[in-house]
Amino acid sequence: MVELQMLTGMRPGEVCILRPMDVDRRGKVWLYRPADHKTAHHGHKRVVPIGPRGQEILGPFLARPPEDYCFAPDEAQAHRNAVRRARRRTRVQPSQQNRRTPEPEEFPGDRYDPDSYRRAIEYAIAATNRAATQQAKAEGREAGENELIPHWHPHPLRHTAATIIRREMGLDAARALLGHRSLGITDTCAELDQALAVEAARKLG
Repeated sequence: MVELQMLTGMRPGEVCILRPMDVDRRGKVWLYRPADHKTAHHGHKRVVPIGPRGQEILGPFLARPPEDYCFAPDEAQAHRNAVRRARRRTRVQPSQQNRRTPEPEEFPGDRYDPDSYRRAIEYAIAATNRAATQQAKAEGREAGENELIPHWHPHPLRHTAATIIRREMGLDAARALLGHRSLGITDTCAELDQALAVEAARKLG
């Protein structure tokens, strides 16, 4: 999700609700039309072009029913559990074989929202930093700043994508790819913006 958001400049909410049925894969540049987006109430149509690099990342997540969400917390949790089992070196005691709560108050859903997406990133950062700290401790030293990942959240990824696109292709390309539009923009200008956004995705995303 992070890699795809970085390449496309999507908002966190847009990457969270991505489904195979929302992605037009007929052209060299795929077109993702979010079912809901920030400026929908203004009558704007949001189209996110996805270039070759983004397609390589997204492709494996499209092999599911069209209406299912591409990025699912319950799948991520199942993967983490499988990794833990594979790394376990001792047999599981009978008393520990099923310690899951029969009816937990909270459980992973079928899609992320911006808050759970942010928490997943925080979880990954904390896990990575723990591993780095433990490795440094085993070597008899403290983990250096360059070994630890600082706290961050997904919202700045959109700004970072815009900065990269602006540097490589100019301000108009960055604005077009991110879907920034004034309320008075004409349909002709919108079509030109879309063409520019597609070209930016083809080259950079």
